[in-house]
Formats: sequence, structure tokens, C-alpha cells
Amino acid sequence: MEALKRHASKLREHVAKQQQAVFKQFSARYNQDPSLVDEAELECHQNLQRLYSTTRAAKHFQRNIVRGVEGFIAVSTKQMEIVKRLAEDCCKYGVDNEHFGFALAKASVEFGNSHKQIEKEREDLLKVLGEQVFEPLREMIMSAPLEDARLLTYRYQRIRQDMESQIADVMRKQLKSKESSGNTDNSVKLQHAESKLSDLRTTLAALGREATAAMEAVEAQQQQVTYERLLAMVDAERTYHQNAADILNKLHDEMLLAKHHNETINHYDEQSSEPESETAPAQVHSDSTSEDPVLTKPSESTGNGQGVQFLGEV
Repeated sequence: MEALKRHASKLREHVAKQQQAVFKQFSARYNQDPSLVDEAELECHQNLQRLYSTTRAAKHFQRNIVRGVEGFIAVSTKQMEIVKRLAEDCCKYGVDNEHFGFALAKASVEFGNSHKQIEKEREDLLKVLGEQVFEPLREMIMSAPLEDARLLTYRYQRIRQDMESQIADVMRKQLKSKESSGNTDNSVKLQHAESKLSDLRTTLAALGREATAAMEAVEAQQQQVTYERLLAMVDAERTYHQNAADILNKLHDEMLLAKHHNETINHYDEQSSEPESETAPAQVHSDSTSEDPVLTKPSESTGNGQGVQFLGEV
């Protein structure tokens, strides 16, 4: 349907250009009557062209936003599933190993709970994007005011083409009337053509005012609504990122505190185990000295010159 509309629009523009070329040719060749030129109508036509261009660009921009937000919601929903599964695994590990007293177990529970909170914030973000950005813009793209204003513009263009054709017809009849002065039939035809041209101009002027007002209203609405929806998107993202950052900062502080506490306990355990290892040799020595003393006799020389020691008990 959209392709057919674009094709029809191109055909209308092509026909209008051809008619304008013929009109300019007649004007240059036969010195067009100044009364045939309507400056107000020309200004209205140019204004409607500008309005059509700006509203079309805004509509395409709105469509791009809708598609982008729709894709963002779809991808984020998938990410939420993955992160929630990770958070559940972390909490499960922490609960299952909590009785061992591992610092990792406690940190895993805190990590899982924190990311559950973050995903809840992301849920709120996606809800705002869907309800306050996606839906309003999608409805506006297909809204009746925009289509009605465009239909008025199309009608204006068709009548304007008819008027340009009628101007060319009047110019031809004026030329014939001048060439055959006194010909009543040509004069009647000229008057009829001029009357028809006057009616077309009256109709075109009224339709031009109506189409301009409708297009200006649509343009203002597009600009205002799109701006507000973008601002709502920024506010929602800003709130999400601020809350997520607060949760992560709190988690980071808790994990650092737990790490410091765990290192302090380990250091204390190491210090308390050091005196036991130092007193062990002294105890062995005292045990050895508590036994009866050992007496030695002077060594006697043996036949081979070596000394022999005799030990005995008292």
C-alpha cells in the first residue's frame, strides 16, 4: 500500500512538472496576462510543499524510533533472562556452601540478589519504553490527523494541476480571441474558460487554507510529541542507570568489606599458630635434660691409636 502511494505521488509530481513546463512556455511566448498569476496561491503551494516534506521526515524519524525501541526491548528481554539465570546460580551456590564459612559463598548471594534488583530496574525501564515511547509514536504514525492532512494536500495538488491546465487553456483562448477579433464564439469560449478558472481559484484557495492549517497542526503535534517521547526515554534510562549504579556501588563496598574481614581473620589465625611451633623444640630439649646424667670416662688409647669412650650410669 505504501509503495502504491509513493508511485502515485511520483506520477502526480511528474504531471505537475509537465504542466508547469507548458505553462512557462506559453507565458514566455505569448506574454502572459499578469492577472493569471496568483502570488498568494504560489506562496500557499510552497508552504504546503515544505509542510509535506517536514511531516514526512518526522514520520520516518518516528518510525525509526519505534523500530529501534522495539528491537531494544526484544534484546534486553533476552539479556534479562540470561542475567536472572546467572543470579539464581550465584544464590544457589551461596546458600549451598554457606555453612562452610567461605567468603565466596556470602559474596555470591549478595551478587545474585543485587543483580536481581538490577533486572527489576531494567524491567521498569522496558515498561516505560513500551508504554510511553513505543505505543504513542506507533499510534501517531498511523493516526487519522496525519492521513487526513495528507489527503487534503493531495486534493489541493490535483485541483492545482487542474487550475494550471485551465490557465493554459485561457491563454490559448486569449490568443485566439486576439487573432480573430470580433469572433463572438471565441469570446464566449474565453469567458467560459475564465469563469471556470475563477471557480478553480476560489476552490483552491479555500482548500489551500484548510490543508495548510491541518498540516501545520500535524507538524506541531509531531514535533512536540516526538520531543516529549525522547525526553521520557532519556528520563527512564537515566533513572535505570542511576539505580543500577547505586546497587553496584553498594555491592562493591560490601564485597571489599568482606574481603578485608576475611584477610584479617586469616592473618590472626597465622599469628596465633606461630608460638606453638616455636615452643616445640624447647619442650623436646627440656625432656632430654630431665633424664639421668650420662658420665664419660677419659678415652684410652687402643692399639691402633684411636680413643675409646666408656659410658656408664651412676
